[in-house]
Amino acid sequence: MNDWLHSQAGSEPAFLEVVKAIRQAVDRDELIALILELGSIPSPAGYEKASGDYVYEWMKREGLAPKRTGMVEDRFNVIGRIGGDQPGKGKNLLFTSHLDTESPQYNWRDSWKYRPGSVERPEWLEARLEGGVFSGRPIENDRGPMACTLMAAKALKKAGLTLAGTLYVTACPGEIGPEQVEEFQGSVYLGKELGAQYMLTHGGVAPDYAIAAEGTDFGISWVSCGHANFRIDLYGEDVFTPLLEHTPALKDHPSPLVMVAPLIGAIQKWAAEYEQANIYHSLGGTAVPKVQIAAIRGGDPHIMGSGSEVCSIYLEVNLTPKQSIANVQRQLESVMANEGFEGHIEPIVYRQGFEADGERVKGLHEAISSASAGSGKGETGIGHYIYSSMWRDHNVFNMYNIPAVTYGPTRFRPTVDDMVDAVVVYAAAAWLICNQVD
Repeated sequence: MNDWLHSQAGSEPAFLEVVKAIRQAVDRDELIALILELGSIPSPAGYEKASGDYVYEWMKREGLAPKRTGMVEDRFNVIGRIGGDQPGKGKNLLFTSHLDTESPQYNWRDSWKYRPGSVERPEWLEARLEGGVFSGRPIENDRGPMACTLMAAKALKKAGLTLAGTLYVTACPGEIGPEQVEEFQGSVYLGKELGAQYMLTHGGVAPDYAIAAEGTDFGISWVSCGHANFRIDLYGEDVFTPLLEHTPALKDHPSPLVMVAPLIGAIQKWAAEYEQANIYHSLGGTAVPKVQIAAIRGGDPHIMGSGSEVCSIYLEVNLTPKQSIANVQRQLESVMANEGFEGHIEPIVYRQGFEADGERVKGLHEAISSASAGSGKGETGIGHYIYSSMWRDHNVFNMYNIPAVTYGPTRFRPTVDDMVDAVVVYAAAAWLICNQVD
């Protein structure tokens, strides 16, 4: 631990008084109301405006001097700030969390992905509290932790705690997706470019550190996977149905709509080997790069009477910070060639994984761990590998060489106490970071 943090944190009575003041400034009922209200605003990926407007108005009422920064008018980042009480001194910390939640799109495309009844399940859009336990996708990912960062800023102000450096509190669209691919073009299909990345490059922020506020079960990670999405086109023959001769082996069938079955088997075998061969262990967490077939397209259902010459597999391949897209492309091409399939492989999305520099991120890790210990939760350990095996927006900051971690409350079904604790840890860590004067 560096000298300044050591002098302020841990068992130091002054810091424990800071933590106590922060906890006393957290209104549990207000936190609950904020989580439920913010979490009950429909905000599927691509349609984040209403939730963004809510956060903006909340920040405005609470004196966080918010502004909207967006690549497009209806999908904007909200940026609030407090502190900066000693210009030219103190470190700057940025909290980021995302407005979009994974859910159906509530249009005709949902029938491609969801079975009957799934779209009507209430947890997609509803935030609930029963028996002291929160539920609902919007709370879990990610407006529960977002509400905690908002309340952390309010608690610091309410407790009268000054910050030498600046604390930025942000809410971003586009973390989950979607992506501009194939016929899906236009601003509603823009993904991560208009979210945290646009906020960082166009939002007027200058952070020394960043925390992606998402559920991690109070663990921490500063490594994250990216992904490469591929379209694998399998070629065959379009045979008029009355002339079709069935083959004993699916691989010998003329239609790629049938040949795709053994190709899927070959891809699945490669995927299992790929995952095990590329597990990445680091001090900031373990990244396990998963592979999954996300979609299959082929043929034309309104013109029957024959098969198709093309069947396409859409494959998501996760990438650790130590991997490259080119090597994955070569591996997939080898799978097709070795199995004797004719076709074409093309990457349609590429987002690299990143990790923070181990030395430069220490101060942030120490601040969060000290804040956690001071709040009674013990020191902060490395989170479960699932939280370092996915995309989270700390990737953006590590890409720009700003040390960043992901940290937050219980991911699934957090309790009210979990959320209060997260507020306290976020606020106490911000106090430590922003008052760190070189």
